Amino acid sequence: MNFIHRSILFSAVERYISVFLFLFSTAALARLLSPGEFGISAVVGALIAVTAASFQEFGGSNYLIQKASLSEANIRTAFTITLCLSCTVAILLFTVRTPLADVFGQKSVAPALAVAALNFISLPFTGTMSALLRREMQFGKLAIANLCCNFATAVVSVSLAIAHYSFMAPIWGTVAGSFCLAFSLILLRKDLRSFRLCFADSLEVLRFGVYSSGVMIINVFYNWAPQLFLARILDFAAVGLYGRAISITQVFDKLVVQVLGPVIMPALCARTREGGELRRIYLDAISLLSGIQWPFLLFLAIMARPIVSVWLGPMWMETIPLIRILCTAYVALFAACLTYPTLVVLGGIRDALISSFISLPPSLLVMFFSSFFGVEALAASTLITLPFQAATAFYFISRRLNVKPSALFRATKKSMIVTTLSSICTLLVAISIEQGFVGSVMGLIFAALLAGTSWWLGLVLTKHPLLPRMSAAAESVGISVPRPFLVRQI
Repeated sequence: MNFIHRSILFSAVERYISVFLFLFSTAALARLLSPGEFGISAVVGALIAVTAASFQEFGGSNYLIQKASLSEANIRTAFTITLCLSCTVAILLFTVRTPLADVFGQKSVAPALAVAALNFISLPFTGTMSALLRREMQFGKLAIANLCCNFATAVVSVSLAIAHYSFMAPIWGTVAGSFCLAFSLILLRKDLRSFRLCFADSLEVLRFGVYSSGVMIINVFYNWAPQLFLARILDFAAVGLYGRAISITQVFDKLVVQVLGPVIMPALCARTREGGELRRIYLDAISLLSGIQWPFLLFLAIMARPIVSVWLGPMWMETIPLIRILCTAYVALFAACLTYPTLVVLGGIRDALISSFISLPPSLLVMFFSSFFGVEALAASTLITLPFQAATAFYFISRRLNVKPSALFRATKKSMIVTTLSSICTLLVAISIEQGFVGSVMGLIFAALLAGTSWWLGLVLTKHPLLPRMSAAAESVGISVPRPFLVRQI
């Protein structure tokens, strides 16, 4: 398992440096852009994300990673199909930019879409190279390329915002980052043969892409739909507030899920080829993820006021109730990052699509109607929709892995105890801040230390499986971990 631990390490180093850049750029842009300006860039980002999702899985990363025997012709065909679709979509998006701007009643959306369409030029190159590096478990090279991308995005976005480029600053920053990523990947992999056009085995690529793109489209549209609903029904300031609340809520994803995400599918494929029992792997992963995610999300929910005050500033205080609601709802998604990779490895890509069609359209309907009652009502709707999505995904997983709800409870009961202990300590500090006994900055520091200590104590008292995994991961990369008698292998 050393190669998986090293892969996670490289992914973690890249992700945590990227998170630092994200924190810096978010804090800077929060003070340079108004909620309305940020809302315009968020809507454009939503349109680009949904558009990209409509085709990038035709020959995309998941096809290249999951294929048991991958030839050069397969790679070239996947790249060719992605390139053709990407160019077509970019031209169409540029052509309809004005009508789309009219839909949202904001003329500024048109030039922003014209610039954002440039992202599609680099997409076929970055998608192909990233997938091949992930398949080869070359996460060191991938980390370098991603860091170059994130650094370019942050520097360009903040610099242009200072130069009064308004909502165009983060859009130009994203374009700069995508081109930087493409050049970095090409230089690091040093293999231009993959970019030669080829149409061999096109039907196989397209067949996989139909199901995989279906899953991607509906999930990406669901993720960005709230911003689109708010822009059309309310205003761009509401979009900005909701977007910032989502950004804080998804810090866990940036710190953990996006570290593990690139590794999960290649690792599952490798373990399955080695004869590993996927049911046990799935339950172990749930136990580990819930032990990290639940305490983290509840920490964000409880400490939302000082976090917003210190990080974003007084202009964004209206996001506090949104953050608390969203963090509570996101607790239900502790196994979400495992669903798609597990179903693909099991040969259930069709089940992944059916699951999305069962859970997401009703969720979108609930969110659409709730948006008429304001941004807080929209956030509150996730308390219904996210548990429903989690239950639907678990149903399809349980059918293939024979995992019953009782097994799910056993896998997470220790995490429940750890979360309770950590949250109680965090709540005591939050009350002290509200009563004025301690300031926001010192309160955050004290809360983080106390929550971290109580979290570790909870792991030790419950003999949580995280402890031996953390020790093993550290030792696999040459870090010696002292083991007191309480922190022993389980």
